[in-house]
Amino acid sequence: MSTRTDSAGTVRGAAIAIFVIFGTNGFIFASWAARIPSVTQTLGLSTGEMGAVLLVGALGSLVSLPLTGSIVDRIGLKATIRFGGSLAITAAAVIAVGLLAHSVWVVTAGMVLFGSGIAFWDVAQNIGGADVEHRLGRTVMPQFHAAFSGGAVLGALLGAALSAARIDLALHLFAIVAVVAAIIVLVPRYFLAHDADGSPHEGAAPPEGAAPKGSVLDAWRHSRTVLIGVVVLGATLTEGAGNDWISKGVVDGLGASEAAGAALFAVFVGAMTVARWFGGRIIDRIGRVAALRLSMLSALIGLTAYALASTYLLSAVGAVFWGLGAALAFPMGMSAAADDPRRAAARVSVVSTIGYIAFLAGPPFLGFLGDHLGLRHALLAILVPILVALALAGVTRKEGPGHGAAQ
Repeated sequence: MSTRTDSAGTVRGAAIAIFVIFGTNGFIFASWAARIPSVTQTLGLSTGEMGAVLLVGALGSLVSLPLTGSIVDRIGLKATIRFGGSLAITAAAVIAVGLLAHSVWVVTAGMVLFGSGIAFWDVAQNIGGADVEHRLGRTVMPQFHAAFSGGAVLGALLGAALSAARIDLALHLFAIVAVVAAIIVLVPRYFLAHDADGSPHEGAAPPEGAAPKGSVLDAWRHSRTVLIGVVVLGATLTEGAGNDWISKGVVDGLGASEAAGAALFAVFVGAMTVARWFGGRIIDRIGRVAALRLSMLSALIGLTAYALASTYLLSAVGAVFWGLGAALAFPMGMSAAADDPRRAAARVSVVSTIGYIAFLAGPPFLGFLGDHLGLRHALLAILVPILVALALAGVTRKEGPGHGAAQ
């Protein structure tokens, strides 16, 4: 049993700090993503060449994700967040220098650092969110992910505004470096000490008789963790397909204007944000497994309606159900992976690594199918991972401490 004695005010402060960190992560990512066309133009790259640069950055994340659990257990949660954030802002500076020098190689090196830093940051913030969730005794992880979504919307709007104002991207990136540097120095001091061993302080000796924490390799051998990863993979594909293609699908398939396509994307993201903000109460009321099944059914219905709709209005209705369904599966997967605080770091790292495969494989796979079947019909392929996640929903049932039993 934990001996933690954090006051209610300390836990609330930690929750606010985690909320800010999630929002900042979404902000920096989307602020950069919104300026990708500017990068392409500055470096004189084709769409395919820019895609290759982005893929290298994603590979940087894929290499770093499996390491994060061990790093959190070794240096603590606050230091890991600061390490990831430092890598991300160093990357932003490197990318800015590369743009000023018109060097593809320098920008690509910056993308590797950026992908790596965001990976460390992302896993660590989910572990911190799980620590707060354990202390509060109620589901709050979806609200942290709502902060990420909200930060992403603000970042995208800022990026679009700066682009319209013809503000140089290098200046934009240097400004991000200053803002994020201040946040990663100040905000993590309010985190709870990571409850990796059930004791009050990071690195303190575990209570007598406590089970060993286990390594990342042990987490990969834990069947429940791997299956949760498969559920998260399906959730990530479901969410990512909407983020990447929902706008282009109605433009190409229904002849909608680009503005109408952008509006549909806003509807999708808005539905996700609302579901994440209020979803914790639903999860606590009906249980994680039932909430996950309801989410996957909503995503299945919404995606099917979107893909087969003959009018823009019906596609918009489908986008609402799709967004509502895609919202909660990823944060529920993170919570499920962190049910045992002693093994949370390793298991969240494993689940994140499996889920991140969707970011690598999803866009090119759907793009290839879209060339042959039409984009909206190609998106029906996502029904397969949705059905798999629906079938495996039971693995997210809350795990009892110290063993694999479910309550």
